[in-house]
Amino acid sequence: MRTRVVFLLLLAIKTASRILFRVRLEFVRETDDPWADLRVVALLNHTSLFEPVLAAIAPNRLLWEIASHGVVPVADKTLARPIVGRFFKFIARHPVRVTRRRDETWAEVLERLHDARALIVILPEGRMKRRTGLDLDGNPMTIRGGIADILESVPDGRLFIGYSGGLHHVHAPGDRFPRLFQRVWLGAEVLDIPAYRRELQDRHGQEGFKAAVIEDLTERRDRHCRLHRSSGPGNGPSNEPSNEPGNRPGNEPGNARPA
Repeated sequence: MRTRVVFLLLLAIKTASRILFRVRLEFVRETDDPWADLRVVALLNHTSLFEPVLAAIAPNRLLWEIASHGVVPVADKTLARPIVGRFFKFIARHPVRVTRRRDETWAEVLERLHDARALIVILPEGRMKRRTGLDLDGNPMTIRGGIADILESVPDGRLFIGYSGGLHHVHAPGDRFPRLFQRVWLGAEVLDIPAYRRELQDRHGQEGFKAAVIEDLTERRDRHCRLHRSSGPGNGPSNEPSNEPGNRPGNEPGNARPA
């Protein structure tokens, strides 16, 4: 019963997003069926609690996988919100409350990966970027090591990396109401997890794997989110240049797909 309820909720979000926003997906490299064999979906450049609007680009089969086997770490402070918290409790089959510490809550996330069909959806930065381009405490947005733990634990399948163009123009942290009918961009690429893990371990060793994942995803985020950013303060990386020719969405070879 829960699977059906979650799927209907995700389908409703997708439908509403397609009506209320203009969401466009652009792949940064050619790939075969990007939705097949996914085990990890990672969204970089976390700027808003309204990122579920990106469901507009997801095929129904991916929504069903999230509803039936999805594992989504959700910050405890988000789940504590009276309305938003209730919503995120039904965002996947297994929403897992996590803190910013490496404690039993994170161990529960990794335990869920023992399911051979588990699909984890994660925001690797672990907190939202404010309009300043920094986090709530005024620190630069860094990628946490939890994504490396996941990539070490998942034996096979593929990693879908989404490069958000930013949603501050839709709803920034602290805004009361969203702004509708906005353009939203998402860059993306798909990597084979065993090949990606092997490449980094061969270059940096087992002990250097976590740092290598953080460095690599940070570089990918800063490069691709700069290309796929939406207009508005704080949407792109905090150290990005202005939107001069050559840094606009669509200038990198890729496979543009409107939602």
